Amino acid sequence: MRVLGIETSCDESAAAVIEENYRVLSNVVSTQLMHSRYGGVVPEIASRAHLRSILPVIRSALQEAGIGLEGIDAIAVTRGPGLIGSLLVGLGVAKGIAYSLGVDILGVNHLEGHIFANFIENPKIPSPFVCLIISGGHTELFFVPELGEYKLLGQTRDDAAGEAFDKVAVMLGLGYPGGKKIDQLAAEGNPHYHQFPRAWLDDGFDFSFSGLKTAVLNYLEKLGPKRVQERIKDICASFQAAVIDVLVERCLRAAEEMDTERILLAGGVAANSLLRRRLSLKGERDGLQVHYPPPPLCTDNGAMVAACGLFYIERGFKDGLDLRAEATSKLGEGKC
Repeated sequence: MRVLGIETSCDESAAAVIEENYRVLSNVVSTQLMHSRYGGVVPEIASRAHLRSILPVIRSALQEAGIGLEGIDAIAVTRGPGLIGSLLVGLGVAKGIAYSLGVDILGVNHLEGHIFANFIENPKIPSPFVCLIISGGHTELFFVPELGEYKLLGQTRDDAAGEAFDKVAVMLGLGYPGGKKIDQLAAEGNPHYHQFPRAWLDDGFDFSFSGLKTAVLNYLEKLGPKRVQERIKDICASFQAAVIDVLVERCLRAAEEMDTERILLAGGVAANSLLRRRLSLKGERDGLQVHYPPPPLCTDNGAMVAACGLFYIERGFKDGLDLRAEATSKLGEGKC
């Protein structure tokens, strides 16, 4: 069984081919760099860029896998959530290929795909586990009794964690996207330089990062441009620590309350070095197993979509050519 995975939910055009046991034969990603000038993704520009890039990306994925279209047994494609115009590009291409080959097609929830990125290098992670999905558009904490069954424990009430990173990076003149740049500068800074607020909210598992973002903005205005540049590494470290403290605490408490020994990270912010290090150290202290994908599989990619598709296709699930894009689909509203 070889599955072609297609991902076009936001600003990456991606395709990959995988086979049994989530073995990756190819994984090609084309990132749209033009959005940096706008400080964020422009939906219309993103969808038009997908139109130009998706077919070359698929061709590259097939070439890297050493097969032609006739070697594909099924197609998995992101159906949502995401930008509706971008999703429609991927769906349209996937339907055309599926129809021409006469193979099954299956729509994948983008968030579930991120979870499956963990299984590509470690297919035998046992359930149950707690999974934190963190990216530019999502900060959601799930309890997973078994794959295909998801219980939402908490989510952001405003900005996603990745969105906060990107907005603060723009404030600091680091450009967009900014999560990786802040992580790199923070590694050389003092996380205790300034005590930015942590939004603990209540005894639940929800998150909030808009107040932190505003606190950073007010501090930068008070400090002045010259001093900001002089202390930019310390500011990055202090801001990052404020985000990571909350994420780690929520994960550890969720694992305790759900009585599980495993925590998984998923999504673009899962590549953050401080988050991975802090959660691993505290998890080891508490007797927990912490898993996260390698950095290339944290960002949007076709391999995670193909892996999720393979899981369901092997269990007899498939969709028809009437499969629709769902810009706001939620995890738990899919196949199971």
